Amino acid sequence: MDDTELDPTALARRIRAGTAPFLLDVRAESDFEEWRIPGSRNVPVYEDLLERDFSSLATHLDDLPDEREIAVVCGAGVTSARAATFLRERGYDAKSVENGMRGWARVHLDDPVDGAPGVVQVVRPGKGCLSYLVGDGEQTLVVDPSQYAGEYRWLADEYALEIVGVLDTHLHADHVSGGQRLADVLDVPYYRHAADTGDDETDVSPVAEGETLDVGERAVTVRHTPGHTAGSVTLELDEALCTGDTLFLESVGRPDLEDADEDAVRAAAHRLYESLDRLLDYPDDTLVLPGHVGETDLDGERPVAATLADLRASDANDLLAHVVAGEEGRFVDAVLGGLGEEPANFQRIKEINRGAKPGIDVEDLELGPNNCAIE
Repeated sequence: MDDTELDPTALARRIRAGTAPFLLDVRAESDFEEWRIPGSRNVPVYEDLLERDFSSLATHLDDLPDEREIAVVCGAGVTSARAATFLRERGYDAKSVENGMRGWARVHLDDPVDGAPGVVQVVRPGKGCLSYLVGDGEQTLVVDPSQYAGEYRWLADEYALEIVGVLDTHLHADHVSGGQRLADVLDVPYYRHAADTGDDETDVSPVAEGETLDVGERAVTVRHTPGHTAGSVTLELDEALCTGDTLFLESVGRPDLEDADEDAVRAAAHRLYESLDRLLDYPDDTLVLPGHVGETDLDGERPVAATLADLRASDANDLLAHVVAGEEGRFVDAVLGGLGEEPANFQRIKEINRGAKPGIDVEDLELGPNNCAIE
């Protein structure tokens, strides 16, 4: 990478620190509306840039800041590089975001979790996915890793941790898991609940309700919390819950990605209600560590976490409020009424997460927004 490009991880850190450059997205408007870097502005000149026609970009020069760095983004970093060159030739401090939105999707940022010693949260701002290193400060269990398994080996080295196991809280439908691959490379167990594990998945170590995994001096207890999937689990730590896609800070996991039949979805929504009601039995000061970020989570404090007391008192999670109030019927109706567009390629992603050969570039399967939460 040269000084005409901006590393997407460096960009993510600058956004987090409040020192972001002016973000200029040159993709088509439909692509921008579907999925974008927060705070970016769209000038839809992609098709013209493909033909090296800069006339449409030139009409927007008066809208660009003269005294501020400009980061130009496209899908893969090609047309943005052309646009950035055009802008630099006209005196603008412009750089292309390396690999565009594909590069943005690969970004991983890590945060130790205050109040939960030995726990590190890993966020992918491009996908809104959260994963975790959970242990005793010497040994660690990797929870819900992305397909970029090397990121977790690097983080373990950075924190001087030995990875002794890998666990997925459920069969993911929104992103390709690197769990099995990471476990295979390190020769450690790979865990998933039996209800989310196929009969032919001989390399998976099934976990069940109440089972305890020893990670050094830390005991991690599995709680079966079905609803999002039949085998969704929450990990009980001493002072926190890793809730996977069962409970987010601003929503809950959608129950329609296994069987879209209305009766099946309604039954799964009732199971989800029961699981959430069970989680609300934990003490008020229990820290909730979710599997995804919400629309505003990335704008707040790091890491993405909240106590159960805060979630009960907040008006940000309307669905959880129905559980707090004991309104099971209203909860189920709200869940069925809030099902938006399904995650892209979710059936194929589930097949791959069960061990099917990808046959294509798995990075392409994930590109786009995350749609695992109820809207």
